[in-house]
Amino acid sequence: MLEPLFDFSQFFHVGIRVPDIDKAMAEIGPAMGVTWASVQDRQMSVWLPDEGQVTKHVILTYSAEGPVHLELLQGEPGSIWDADDFPGAHHFGVWSDDPGGDVQRMLDAGWTLELAANSPDEGYGRLAYVRSPSGFLVEPVTSANKPRFERWWAGGELV
Repeated sequence: MLEPLFDFSQFFHVGIRVPDIDKAMAEIGPAMGVTWASVQDRQMSVWLPDEGQVTKHVILTYSAEGPVHLELLQGEPGSIWDADDFPGAHHFGVWSDDPGGDVQRMLDAGWTLELAANSPDEGYGRLAYVRSPSGFLVEPVTSANKPRFERWWAGGELV
């Protein structure tokens, strides 16, 4: 058996692209029996292979309930979070003690980098989106963020 590229036991969220986050929260929350952490409306600095470091607008929230959380994402037109082409399940997030190392292992196995917090020269940063040859999109997220997220899911601010 091949060595896993990431630790599946660290799977913690499903990212879902939506065209209207308020409508999605109102629809999905009651349907799934979840409540939502405070909505984050952010300008996010990311590194894209074709563009380099850019700033993209994204509105997001997570379900307060887990252990696997739902992440709703409403992105600006043309961004990786834009739901105009295909709304719905987008990616799977896993905690990582070494996001840069995990990303590099995936790339070495033939996966493709779609986005990272930082450039490859800077070790990819705290998160990345990496796609398998068959289309499976994984987001390794630094486990150093886990306490911040847990506070946010419990009703605090995401700082």
